[in-house]
Amino acid sequence: MDFTVKSGEADTLRGACAIVGVAAPRRLSPAASRLDKVSGGRISALLKSGDIATELGKTTVLHCPGESAPVSRILVVGCGKNKHLSARQFVTLAGAAAQAVQNTGAADALVYLAELDVDGRGLGWKTRQIVLAARASRYRFDEFKSHDKAPKPRLKRLTLAVTGRSQLNAAKAAVARGLAIANGMDLARTLGNRPGNRCTPGDLAEQARTLKKTHGSLKVEVLDQKAMEKLGMGALLSVARGSRQPPKLIVMEYRGGKKTAKPVVLVGKGVTFDAGGISLKPGKAMDEMKFDMCGAATVFGCMEAVAELKLPINLVGVVPATENLPDGDASKPGDIVTSMSGQTIEVLNTDAEGRLILCDALTYVKKFNPDVVIDLATLTGACIVALGHEAAGLLGNHQPLVDALLEAGESACDRAWQLPLWEEYDEQLASNFADMANIGNGGAGTITAASFLGRFTRDYRWAHLDIAGVAWKSGAEKGATGRPVPLVMQYLLARSGKSDS
Repeated sequence: MDFTVKSGEADTLRGACAIVGVAAPRRLSPAASRLDKVSGGRISALLKSGDIATELGKTTVLHCPGESAPVSRILVVGCGKNKHLSARQFVTLAGAAAQAVQNTGAADALVYLAELDVDGRGLGWKTRQIVLAARASRYRFDEFKSHDKAPKPRLKRLTLAVTGRSQLNAAKAAVARGLAIANGMDLARTLGNRPGNRCTPGDLAEQARTLKKTHGSLKVEVLDQKAMEKLGMGALLSVARGSRQPPKLIVMEYRGGKKTAKPVVLVGKGVTFDAGGISLKPGKAMDEMKFDMCGAATVFGCMEAVAELKLPINLVGVVPATENLPDGDASKPGDIVTSMSGQTIEVLNTDAEGRLILCDALTYVKKFNPDVVIDLATLTGACIVALGHEAAGLLGNHQPLVDALLEAGESACDRAWQLPLWEEYDEQLASNFADMANIGNGGAGTITAASFLGRFTRDYRWAHLDIAGVAWKSGAEKGATGRPVPLVMQYLLARSGKSDS
């Protein structure tokens, strides 16, 4: 689908469909008011009779609004009762409009939703959200379906309308940023949705090489098992022992900033299928453990978006990739392994494997002399217990970094929530036989997992995002979400001075 930006009023711009907002009880947006006049008061009459829903996110299609109208359809979106929308409300109605317009039969549409008042948000932010909603409404994962593929939507072009020519450049820049983030989210979703037999550690390595072919600004290096053995990555390799798929450590570098500028490093958990190892998971919903590499998928999505936007920053993406399966050679509960850092770990539970592969990767990234390091991982079910599916868990050793990520999440409507990282939790990792155990001996599983990672990140500024609750959905809508690509990209855009207002 093509995206364009035009300036003009709703009663002059021609198209197959116009998307406008109305609020309860009968408040028309400026665009809706103009179209109401040229249609002989049809919108206001239908509002009065109760035939147009004004509840937030409800949509109504008006066909043949009159010969004087410049469009053949009007999609009216309810804005609720509030004169000013919250950011969350705007995202909701933009998503509803994006879904509804796909079913109108229109090949093109003019969107006037950016004129709505949203608390603390400007044109650029609203434009980006409209683009993200439109792209999300069109995402389909059917690459393995031989029949019953979803029909391609008829909508080919979406035009974002602004009232003045002075707004054109800001809107166009916001569209470009929205499309790049959408491309990154689509890549993250697709990688997450692929089954374990079609998204192995080797497949992820090939995906990195494909990104390099698309974006010449990327440098890619893939470390194999021998290279990891030479580096002493005993924790990561202990997880891989039960799999016949060779592990990979995938390194992607983007250098868009000054040569002397320290990079941001993203580390993504890449367990392409997690059966739990010898500490076998229950069989129910085990198929969803293909999503255990959504942290890695987020890193790929962000590398894609940053390279597309050519952001003036230095960024490194590191993905430790492996499967975690039971086997005669698999690690056993009680085994002791030596990490790349030299610290020893008693593996009390082989299903607490994500922290084992991450700890070696977090030691490895010191070679890049990072400004900050952010790891992303579907790490603990405890995070879902604590926060549900609304927010990612956020912990770190540098409060300004944590604050910046919290702010980015609020801005992107892809929120995180900070949990404490107190030394009392770290004490739960004590082991009688090694430097530490890989699980705690009490509650607060999300925090003790982060405490474990914190033992390997003391030499730099670090934050950890536990995305177990937000990376995918179960049930009828089962599938990867692409989160937290928007959060991380907002953080990177803010660092680059390229954020939308």
